[in-house]
Amino acid sequence: MAKVPFRRIRERAARRKGGDKVLASLLPRKPNNKALAKLGDDRILADMAERIFSAGFVWSVIEKKWPAFEEAFLGFNPKRLLFQPAEFWERLASDKRIVRHAGKIKAVRDNAKFVLEVSNEHGGFGKFLAAWPADDQAGLLDFLDKRGTRLGGFSGQYFLRFVGWDAFVLSDGVLACLRDSGVSLSATGRSKKDLRAIQAQFNAWKKESGLPIAHISRICALSIGENRPVADLKEIMQL
Repeated sequence: MAKVPFRRIRERAARRKGGDKVLASLLPRKPNNKALAKLGDDRILADMAERIFSAGFVWSVIEKKWPAFEEAFLGFNPKRLLFQPAEFWERLASDKRIVRHAGKIKAVRDNAKFVLEVSNEHGGFGKFLAAWPADDQAGLLDFLDKRGTRLGGFSGQYFLRFVGWDAFVLSDGVLACLRDSGVSLSATGRSKKDLRAIQAQFNAWKKESGLPIAHISRICALSIGENRPVADLKEIMQL
């Protein structure tokens, strides 16, 4: 466990960013399980798809093209997508409205099935996520990786963050903060053993600070490493 209390990390982040008010303006929205539980399966699948298509790509390009993605993928309605014949998916591979990546297009079809299955089991995918304990992101990430497609690693973490689940994101800055605080991690910092140690530390800092894990993760990232301008950071609020 860390030797550094979270209040010290928060104070350091506030000094680097110009005070508590500025730091607060750089935090992601506060997780809201009630809103998450009501989120439609189409929005769940859309968030999954956007994170998958953004992986290894310039995010701003994907965001600019996203209305066209929504049109091409029929509003990401899982039932409608699963009803489409093979020719529909083959045409998408040459559709200039979207990023033509066969593997990622296939992931949308696979994840439509995944979302629908979980939704049928739990009365909605959003309800399933809202009911998953916030102190077990490691378990949820493992579930997404095993049952979903292309939802391992950062894609799964960013999906949870963007969809409104109380998630940490293991950026280089977050890992540096954890190591600097005394948490023992492997060279990658992203093994299953590492995830358990990270989860335990975030749970402890949450208990100490009363903050959501998403805020703790973000503050960690802002407390160390390159001190990027506030204006730049506000353009990537979810990182």
